[in-house]
Amino acid sequence: MELFEEIRREYEFGMGTIQGVARKFGVHRRLVREALKQAIPTQKEAVPRCRPRLGPVVGFIDEILQADRQAPRKQRHTAHRIFTRLQAERPNTPVAESTVRDYVHQRRRALGLVSQEVFVPQSYGWGVEGQADWYDAVAILGGEEVILQVFTLRSMASGAAFHRAYRRATQQAFLEAQELAFVYFGGVFHRVRYDNLKAAVQRIVRGFRREETARFHAFRSHWRFQSEFCTPGEGHEKGGVENEVGTFRRNHFVPVPQAADLGELNAQLLAGCRQDEARTISGRTQSIGAALLIERAHLLPLATEGFDLAETSFPTVNASGCVKVGTNAYSVPGAVGTRVEVKLQASAVEIWHEKRRLAVHERSYGRNQELFNLEHYLDTLDHKPGALAGSKPLDQWRKAGRWPASFDQLWEGLIARHGQQQGTKEMIALLQLGKKHGQDRLRTAVEAALAAGCQDPAAIQHLLETPSLARAVPVRLDLDALLAFERPPPSVVAYDQLLVGAGTR
Repeated sequence: MELFEEIRREYEFGMGTIQGVARKFGVHRRLVREALKQAIPTQKEAVPRCRPRLGPVVGFIDEILQADRQAPRKQRHTAHRIFTRLQAERPNTPVAESTVRDYVHQRRRALGLVSQEVFVPQSYGWGVEGQADWYDAVAILGGEEVILQVFTLRSMASGAAFHRAYRRATQQAFLEAQELAFVYFGGVFHRVRYDNLKAAVQRIVRGFRREETARFHAFRSHWRFQSEFCTPGEGHEKGGVENEVGTFRRNHFVPVPQAADLGELNAQLLAGCRQDEARTISGRTQSIGAALLIERAHLLPLATEGFDLAETSFPTVNASGCVKVGTNAYSVPGAVGTRVEVKLQASAVEIWHEKRRLAVHERSYGRNQELFNLEHYLDTLDHKPGALAGSKPLDQWRKAGRWPASFDQLWEGLIARHGQQQGTKEMIALLQLGKKHGQDRLRTAVEAALAAGCQDPAAIQHLLETPSLARAVPVRLDLDALLAFERPPPSVVAYDQLLVGAGTR
């Protein structure tokens, strides 16, 4: 608009020619004629630019966006994540990130997936506040897709965050994750802000008052921090951790992570937390890791001992050799009627008796489940060998991959040699050795014996105990070094005088 005004003024009161005006302002004569014709420029449609670098990767980007339509809503690719994947997976087709952003934005508009959020920046002192939250995430564990509950605690000053996944967001998981987070940060925040979690809040009284659970109250007292709770339904009151959840999920849960088990997945998440320390948050001048080093000096010191996180109960061993914990049954090697102590943890169930741990099981979050360990029934099966073949503990071991084909081959050979009952008893005796030496070593010994064409239990026992019978090889001495200790042989000539003296008497 301003340029048109200057062109019209210059033509009327200055140069007076179209060519002279065009030369002075460095524009084309067509533009000068248009300005003289009308004072308001004509709005022109933008001509699509040719993007030769984008063309080879358009199909790759479209495949990602189409796959995202089937992925969990909060685990879809951002434009930046797509750009980083292009750098890693298509290094031979370089393309600018701005080009990728523009194209992804256009495609998302066409798919109706464009959304915008507004965040209000806040200011926090070092070590003053941390914000905690749970969120859902999908992962593939052992080849099976599962929905996990992920706990996160974020420092509002440094921006550092800790993430840990659990099968269920139980109170034990809630407390355990916070302890691990305190260790990760190197101290305890003066104040932690939460949603109204059932693990922490028993009842909302009025306003900001909360009736907290007894265990959370004891946990907070142990670690000496204060707690604050958001207004129900007002998640923006802890917007820092909400933003952290989105950032971490997009960068470390996209694509959907795969791991053998939950422990391996949490190791990946911890590595992701360390990796994010190198990131610099928009609007700040130092990285998250550098800020965390400063903040650690302002945190409350860690307690000398951890809080007892386990939930304790005292059930009795039933006729099936199990104890009931909630609705689930866990096997234990104890006599029927024995009262034991059960320590229920976030991921494990420990069974104790007279200060001795009898059994450990992975915690089941199903209902009316039975979890058996075949080793717990070996003493009973020694008297009832016929019950082994159709037992539930053996069936669970087979499904879990703990009963290899070599065991069946050995068992069949023992039955062929000694008969059904005696052959099964021989097999049970070998399984007893597995309790002592470990099932992995027993499996190795059995496979080695079968490979040598031997099915003798005594030979398998010898293979198991051979490592303990090994002795250190003596050090070889240099014979030349012994010459320094050589001495002449003793002489007995002096003793002949005694013989002569005895003869003269």
